[in-house]
Amino acid sequence: MPVNLNYLTMKSKLIEIKWAIIFTVIALLWMMFEKSMGWHDALIAKHALYTNWFALIAILVFVVALLDKRKNSYNGKMRWMDGFKSGVLISIFVAVLSPLSQYITHEIISPNYFENIRNFSIESGEMTKEQAEDYFSFNSYVFQAAIGALVMGVVTSAVVAFFVKSKKTKGE
Repeated sequence: MPVNLNYLTMKSKLIEIKWAIIFTVIALLWMMFEKSMGWHDALIAKHALYTNWFALIAILVFVVALLDKRKNSYNGKMRWMDGFKSGVLISIFVAVLSPLSQYITHEIISPNYFENIRNFSIESGEMTKEQAEDYFSFNSYVFQAAIGALVMGVVTSAVVAFFVKSKKTKGE
């Protein structure tokens, strides 16, 4: 099977870059929402549960991104593999942006988050002080965010691409 070199050009990746930036901005807005709801301080015990609601927003962003890709790069006819590749690229770009988004989250939006979650984890008996300091740190969260973006992005891309792919037309 010949390699489509056009797929590798930067111009053909502008939609993925755009959606990675949109995803990152939406994730930062979600962090602001979490902070405003008290999930980073007064209600930190609820954070682990409530933060999972972001998954619905993430899936919606991927749906809209792949629909955009289908419409603007494939003239409305996109195969599953094309959608999957596009979603994986978005995930890679989100992972690349994750150190910046973690910096903004933990230095600007919620600078006391690590201290609060460490204290909660220690006081609730979930972790020792050393475990909490290792796990709830900037470097740990950058790593977790990058790996999470890749793993969840690939899974989300596979599923969303299945639903966003074009219906087969006669002769396909």
